Amino acid sequence: MGPKLKRDIVLSNLGNLAHQVKPKVTSLGVILDAELSFKPHISKVTQTAYFHLRNIAKVRPFLTQQDAEKLIHAFITSRLDYCNALFTGLPKSHLKKLALIQNSAARLLTKTKKREHITPVLAELHWLPISYRIDFKVMLITYKALNGIAPSYISELLISYQPQRKLRSSNSNLLIIPKVLHKQSGEAAFIHYAPKLWNTLPLYIKQASSVSIFKKDLKTYLYRKAFS
Repeated sequence: MGPKLKRDIVLSNLGNLAHQVKPKVTSLGVILDAELSFKPHISKVTQTAYFHLRNIAKVRPFLTQQDAEKLIHAFITSRLDYCNALFTGLPKSHLKKLALIQNSAARLLTKTKKREHITPVLAELHWLPISYRIDFKVMLITYKALNGIAPSYISELLISYQPQRKLRSSNSNLLIIPKVLHKQSGEAAFIHYAPKLWNTLPLYIKQASSVSIFKKDLKTYLYRKAFS
């Protein structure tokens, strides 16, 4: 995986073994392609998501609103939120496919017609748009890492900012944002994206005393940014 030039060099060094290298692999249900574009994975998610939505639509008339909310919430969590922290830095065209799935689920739940604008529906349901759901997951992982409840290999990627002299920013819970060599891929990496996003959060959110409080405050903050 990585830039094509580097991949070609690696393949040339493999000799006769090069033909055994696969263009994509699946790990924990996520399809990883050589360019890390996640196009194959998003295509698979899209295909299976609409299959399940069609099945849900068949039983929707027989469900109460409360039961429909539980079913579709489980659908969103399992299909759109699963490993979505990997989608940082993806083009809007990629995320649009996921957004269309969420919009379809919202219309199905609320019985909203296609010609009606979807943003007020998402706001009423308190559903964060796809890009904000991704940022929510990244920030949740960051919070857990900084509070010792995430794997060490993630915690080790984050470095607290310690100014050489006493500054107002000393107590702001800031993280060091490392420089990157490749703008597109480097800035999308967790080691760069997470600190950059974390440093924009209000201090009261970063200093939340528990995961549940952090999630509640963070969702409220992102909801206001998305729909204000």
